[in-house]
Amino acid sequence: MKNIFVVIAVLLSFITYGQKTIDFPSKDGLQITADVYETKESDQYIILFHQAGWSRGEYKEIAPKLNELGYNCIAIDQRSGGAVNDTKNKTNALAKKSGKPTEFIDAFQDIEAAVSYVKTTYSPKKVIIWGSSYSSALVLKYAGDYPEEVQAVLSFSPGEYFGKKEFITKSAANIKIPVFITSSQSEKSSWSGIYDAIPTSTKKSFLPTTKGNHGSRALWAKFSDNNAYWDAVQEFLKTI
Repeated sequence: MKNIFVVIAVLLSFITYGQKTIDFPSKDGLQITADVYETKESDQYIILFHQAGWSRGEYKEIAPKLNELGYNCIAIDQRSGGAVNDTKNKTNALAKKSGKPTEFIDAFQDIEAAVSYVKTTYSPKKVIIWGSSYSSALVLKYAGDYPEEVQAVLSFSPGEYFGKKEFITKSAANIKIPVFITSSQSEKSSWSGIYDAIPTSTKKSFLPTTKGNHGSRALWAKFSDNNAYWDAVQEFLKTI
């Protein structure tokens, strides 16, 4: 009898949640690869961007949990990246093959294209952007440069990673939507100036009492303090 219930639970999970890999063009025509994690019960999308040297594989474990919280997700391969969790960054490989630059800032157009694609393709009620490390800075820049385009932003370990003084901070000063920023304990000084520049009263920050981790991987189950990060994320999402 117990085995029957297990089988039913597994079948229901496949009915409710689904994953597929897609491609769509960036602003310069480069094909972007992404994994879509869908739940039929939601009209909200979270767009997930990975950290330096990695791929959409950063969210293999995270996206299904966000589905359970009621959000569709799309995890992007930006052109600046590599591989993680047995998932190679196809956008990065194609960019290199095409002779296109793959520095951090070059990926900003991929973020712009991803938001446009999700809004045009799915017409969601809400679009939330989520970044990790260098992309967590770029999603803050996007939210400031396009203050009406998305409804919230989550930023895991942002900083001024681009060699230009207050490059992200200047954009952050124009953000109008709810913002969540977190990192490891030691990284707070990297983003405190950016956070202070954000004028919205709906901004939230979180630091663990433990050492913590860099980027979205802080939510991975293998880290003993992941639940503290998840609790903070869920609390923020409830306010949107």
